[in-house]
Amino acid sequence: MVGFVLGILFWGGFHTGMAASNTEAFCIGCHEMQGNYEEYKKTIHYSNRTGVRATCSDCHVPKEFIPKMLRKLEARHDVWGHLTGKVDSKEKFEANRKAMAEREWARMKASDSATCRGCHTYDGMNSEMQDSSAVKKHAMAAKADSGKTCIDCHQGIAHELPKDAEE
Repeated sequence: MVGFVLGILFWGGFHTGMAASNTEAFCIGCHEMQGNYEEYKKTIHYSNRTGVRATCSDCHVPKEFIPKMLRKLEARHDVWGHLTGKVDSKEKFEANRKAMAEREWARMKASDSATCRGCHTYDGMNSEMQDSSAVKKHAMAAKADSGKTCIDCHQGIAHELPKDAEE
């Protein structure tokens, strides 16, 4: 009986911690993320005509349990950077922005932009609201063998691109 109660307490605490670490308040709790948050507030993912807001975890944390746990483990790099002061100023953040962005883009590419697809689907896109170039690119990317995924074309959709990023 004691084991059962301890198990419930552990599981409840675990889920509470997981939920708390997926909030915007948690994500921007590190002062080096304030600039990122201000960038994000200028995007359609923050404010749009429908009122649907994508939060940090919607884009940066997978929904499935195992990928989510792996992402949480990967976040130790962010915590370490915070604790050691690697990116504790705007200047240091900018100096590391390209490496951080490339790591995030690679993660999104490896998951076939799964977090994007949690909200966006090719079937749900209204081609009448897209220019002809976007319609063609989405049609090509929708093919299973295209090798293309959302992040290939939509880098910089929620945060500024690194100054030396390839166009």
